[in-house]
Amino acid sequence: MTEGTAARSQENVGVVVVAYNAASTLTQVLDRLPESFRSRVADIIVCDDASSDTTYEIGLQYKETSDLPLTVIRRPQNLGYGGNQKAAYAWAIERGLDIVVLLHGDGQYAPEVIEDIVRPFAETDADAVFGSRMLRKGGARSGGMPMYKFVGNKILSTFSNAVTGLDLSEWHSGYRAYRTSALAEIPLSVNSDGFDFDTEIILQLLEAGKKIVEVPIPTYYGDEICYVDGMGYAKDVVIDVLRYRSHKMGFGSGELAFAEEGYDLKLSSSADSSHQQLLTWLDEGGPKRILDLGCSHGQFGELLRLQGHTVIGVDMEKLDGVSERLDGFVEANLNDGLPAEVGSDFDVVIGADVFEHLAEPLNLLVDVQRVLSPRGVILVSIPNVAHWYARGKVLAGSFDYERRGIFDSGHLRFFTRKSFERLANKAGLRVRRQVGVGLPIAVIDRGGPSPSRSMRTLGTLDRTGLKLAPGLFSYQLLFELEPVE
Repeated sequence: MTEGTAARSQENVGVVVVAYNAASTLTQVLDRLPESFRSRVADIIVCDDASSDTTYEIGLQYKETSDLPLTVIRRPQNLGYGGNQKAAYAWAIERGLDIVVLLHGDGQYAPEVIEDIVRPFAETDADAVFGSRMLRKGGARSGGMPMYKFVGNKILSTFSNAVTGLDLSEWHSGYRAYRTSALAEIPLSVNSDGFDFDTEIILQLLEAGKKIVEVPIPTYYGDEICYVDGMGYAKDVVIDVLRYRSHKMGFGSGELAFAEEGYDLKLSSSADSSHQQLLTWLDEGGPKRILDLGCSHGQFGELLRLQGHTVIGVDMEKLDGVSERLDGFVEANLNDGLPAEVGSDFDVVIGADVFEHLAEPLNLLVDVQRVLSPRGVILVSIPNVAHWYARGKVLAGSFDYERRGIFDSGHLRFFTRKSFERLANKAGLRVRRQVGVGLPIAVIDRGGPSPSRSMRTLGTLDRTGLKLAPGLFSYQLLFELEPVE
């Protein structure tokens, strides 16, 4: 046993028993905890979720005669399966536990194998361990899982894996253990209070880059009452998984994509994305001295350097790796204008997805002209608020800020082609060339495996629409601007 493994084996382990109308099963569940586990468990909390039977009273009676470190509470109001867990995990974190195991008070999950659930924490760097009824072939059915539940479990788990890129044998087991440090890093409070809480916490662990380990567990179905609406649960799971994928792609409110920072490159195999089109323009005429406004991590600037250009980046925050990717970096808020440290005599100033974030974009358009070389140009990309997606959202009355895209929550200004041209003219600039690019199809890859056939079909339709109605199908607008002499 290594020193790290020995240290992990001494971690404080707690158990959360979620219970609702479990008066007939709670005592047996607690009795079935292995003696070897009982001697090492630090805390056990029975969380009666406002049961209508005597679950709470039976828990108190058991506490009086048991040597278990038992706490019994009764929620004054029913919090729901997910809400009960939220409150219990907050308790576990506050108590300073290292690991917390979720156990159901109805006896559906075998307390006898709880050490199998905990063991991987000592042997691996797991952040969560899930008991799976599907790891042993035939085990679920032989244990009494009804055929309709078995088929539903398989279909939903296969679907969830396909959308997210995970490879879990089962998404729907309620026998789980978590490292409390991992729970403390994910926003549990935004999760559902219903049974799909367990799905949402998987998505949050995935988003946070946490490691999930599965172990086989026996399947047991007795005469316990099931409070899950199967069809409603399936619908909620599908919505949660698709919502996560859409948030990774940049659509919707974005809270499930909480771990991301910086801006992604918008690239493609042809010049049908904003960054790809800019690279094509900048590959003309030899090496240039470039100022990249809003450079983020510097990944686009790094590609420019590979073309032979010298690149200085500006952003309000110095993100990891930016200094290594660029020739120089200046930390500054572009709402305050360009600082003197950026230098001057730039052949090109790039504002890719920048001006829509500014309170007064006109001021920056005027300011950048003082750092241009005599024949220098400004390259700009902006989202097109006249795009069919934006029009449809407004027409449907469902406008709201989103994680990315046209309605990015950081956008302060919205532009059409004509409105930005008027702004440029007001700043003393004229348009040398302008082009629209379509949807960033590559975002379908975010958050899971790529549905390549869907990508090809969508890409073909989008490019066709862009040719026929560029104002309606231009997702972003690109401009090459030069000062009026």
